[in-house]
Amino acid sequence: MIRGLRQIEPYRAGAQPRQLDIIKLNTNENAYGASSKVKEALAGFSADQLRRYSSLDQDSLRQALSRQLGVDASQLIIGNGSDDILSIAFLTFFNNPEPILFPDLTYGFYKVWADLYQIPYQEVPLAADFTIKTEDYQRPNGGIILTNPNAPTGIYKPLAEIEDILKSNRDVAVIVDEAYINFGGQTALSLLEKYDHLVLVRTFSKDASLAGLRVGYAVASPRLIASMNAVKHSINPYSVDLLAERLATAAVEDWEHYERNCRRIAETRDWFRQALIELGFMVLPSATNFVLAKPQGISSRSLFEKLEARGIFVRYFPNVKRIEDFLRISIGSREEMEECLNAIKEFVK
Repeated sequence: MIRGLRQIEPYRAGAQPRQLDIIKLNTNENAYGASSKVKEALAGFSADQLRRYSSLDQDSLRQALSRQLGVDASQLIIGNGSDDILSIAFLTFFNNPEPILFPDLTYGFYKVWADLYQIPYQEVPLAADFTIKTEDYQRPNGGIILTNPNAPTGIYKPLAEIEDILKSNRDVAVIVDEAYINFGGQTALSLLEKYDHLVLVRTFSKDASLAGLRVGYAVASPRLIASMNAVKHSINPYSVDLLAERLATAAVEDWEHYERNCRRIAETRDWFRQALIELGFMVLPSATNFVLAKPQGISSRSLFEKLEARGIFVRYFPNVKRIEDFLRISIGSREEMEECLNAIKEFVK
């Protein structure tokens, strides 16, 4: 046995089946493709450029995001997906003896990073209706991280309540993971000027249809971003490759395309949620590109297995007690969701 070997329970992502003739609704990918500008940027990319290292600061992408979001470029850091950015944020900000706080039902990576980096933490139970209770985060702590809208519940916490948490925690970093914000709810960008301990994290994987590219970013005060950059450059300064920066920049410059797609997905989500409710399912309110639903007339396990046998992949959480009776269903195209709904109706009967 090797002494000092780290033992840790890793994050387990949704299945990535290799079949092409399936409906994949298990990892919250975008139902629609990249914009024409992204396709043009990809077609025009020269492989000869790959002999050079990528940039250290991703200035072209930061400038594009600066214009889009109305913040200074010094308030932005780019990473290899939002997972990279969140990992850097944990290392940068959560170095207090008091435990950090996050919900018991949220993005599963938070607990993994806390364990990996030996950060004390407390998982705060969601309310009975699966909402985040503001008062639970108004007590001494070493930092806070919340996903808003939350995953896997899909529930959005109003901006005024996020601000109440910020007011009560001025001496620690408060990270708000906005991976799904463009599908519903109000971003906390407007709070950055008032609260210099706020860190917003975004990804190109959901709203920008670039899950396979791996690009994410954080927005915060220049001082906090400088601290994050110091950590990033101590681990992997070339974490964002040339092609990723080029295509993500093209996506930002063609953002109307993605806004339209997000609206289409939200409309399909609301229709699909109502259809499930009419079947007797319990479906949580969602401001994301997925719904969390408790089946009626069939167990979650049985429905999960029947759908998979039909080539429809959804997410099942048998080891998460509070939602073991639920399925998380990503929102695909209207045609995909109609096929999924028809299969559910057949199995429920």
